[in-house]
Amino acid sequence: MSGGPPKALPSTGPHSLRDMPHPLAGSSSEEAVGGDSTPSPDLLMTRSFGDKDLILPNGGTPAGTSSPASSSSLLNRLQLDDDIDGETRDLFVTVDDPKKHVCTMETYITYRITTKSTRVEFDLPEYSVRRRYQDFDWLRNKLEESQPTHLIPPLPEKFVVKGVVDRFSEEFVETRRKALDKFLKRITDHPVLSFNEHFNVFLTAKDLNAYKKQGMALLTRVGESVKHVTGGYKLRSRPLEFAAIGEYLDTFALKLGTIDRIAQRIIKEEIEYLVELREYGPVYSTWSALEGELAEPLEGVSACIGNCSTALEELTDDMTEDFLPVLREYILYSDSMKSVLKKRDQVQAEYETKLEAVALRKEDRPKVPADVEKCQDRMECFNADLKADMERWQNNKRQDFRQLLMGMADKNIQYYEKCLTAWESIIPLLQEKQEAK
Repeated sequence: MSGGPPKALPSTGPHSLRDMPHPLAGSSSEEAVGGDSTPSPDLLMTRSFGDKDLILPNGGTPAGTSSPASSSSLLNRLQLDDDIDGETRDLFVTVDDPKKHVCTMETYITYRITTKSTRVEFDLPEYSVRRRYQDFDWLRNKLEESQPTHLIPPLPEKFVVKGVVDRFSEEFVETRRKALDKFLKRITDHPVLSFNEHFNVFLTAKDLNAYKKQGMALLTRVGESVKHVTGGYKLRSRPLEFAAIGEYLDTFALKLGTIDRIAQRIIKEEIEYLVELREYGPVYSTWSALEGELAEPLEGVSACIGNCSTALEELTDDMTEDFLPVLREYILYSDSMKSVLKKRDQVQAEYETKLEAVALRKEDRPKVPADVEKCQDRMECFNADLKADMERWQNNKRQDFRQLLMGMADKNIQYYEKCLTAWESIIPLLQEKQEAK
C-alpha cells in the first residue's frame, strides 16, 4: 500500500538500453543487462524500432499482497519467499461500514472510505468520506483518462443477474466491499496512480458530485493524436516482448475462465450434496427411537453426518467468498492490460505514420521534426510504464495466487480432517456394543 518513491526491481531479462531520464517521471531508472533471448511476459526485452532503440527503463515497484494473512494452520507454517519488507508507507486507505440507502427513486449502498496519510498533498492527516459504486467507477474512468500509459486496476462487475443474486444481501455487499477495498489498495500501492489528483479528490472531497459536474476532462494528447492520425493504420510489427505479453494474456484469461466455470459447477454440486446430507442425517436419528441397543450408534451416525454437513458448508462458503473473487479479479485484470496494450499499439502506429511521412520527403537527409521526436518520447513512455506495470502485476499475481492456493489446500485439509474425526468418533460406540455381547 505504499505510495512513496518506487524501488527499482532487478531486471530478469536482457536489455539493450541507453541512459535517458524517464519522460514522465523526470528521473532515470536502474537498468540491468542479462543473457537470455527468449521473450516472455516475465522476461521483457528491448527491441530496435526504426533507427533507434526503444528505451524501456525498468521502474517496477514490488507490491506485497493486499489480502489479509490467513489464520489457518497451513499458512502459519508456510512463509512466502518473496514477501517485501522495509517499504516506507505513507498512505493507508480502507473500505468498510457498508450502509443501505432507500430513496424515492433508487436504493443503493455506500461505503466508508478512511484515509490516513503523512503526504504533503493532504491537508489533514485523516479523512473519512462515503462513496457508492458509481463513485468508484468515476474514479477509474478518470484514472484511465489522465494516466493512459498505466494499468488501472479493475473494479468488480457492476451488474448482477436479477433473481439469481440479491445485490443487497449481506453476503453480496461484503464480497463487493472486499473487492472495492482491494481496488483502492492497488491504487494506493502504485507509485504514480497514488499521486493522481482525481484519486486525492475521491479520498478527501465531502461532495464528490461537485467535481463530477465539471464535465469530462479533455482527452490526453496521446488520445487526441491517436484519434486523428492512426485511423485504419496497421502496425508494421509489434515488438516481441509486447507480442509475448498479448499472447500470454489471451491464454491466461482462457485458463482462468475455464477454472472459474468448473469451480462454479463444483460449488453448485456441493450445495446440492449439502441439501441431501441435511435430509440424510435426521433419518438415522428418527430410526434410533425404534431401536434399543442400536439407538446410541444410530444417534452417533446422525451427529457425524451433521458435523460433515457443517464442514462442507464452511468449505463451500470459503470457495465462494475467497476463491472465486480472486479468479474474477484477474480475468478483469487481463482485460485491462489488453486495453493498455492496444493504446500502446496506437501510439506506435502514430509514430510510424509520422516517420513514414518524413521518409517520403524528397530530401537526401530529411531532418526529424520535433513532433516526431515528441511522439517517439510518448511511445517510449508507454513502453516503460507498461513494462513496469506488467512486472508489478506479475509480482502481485504470484503472491496472490500462492496465498490463494495455500489457503484452498488448507481449507480442504481442514474439511477432510473434520470428516475423519466425525466418523472416527462412531467406532468406540460400535466397539462397546460388541464387547457388551
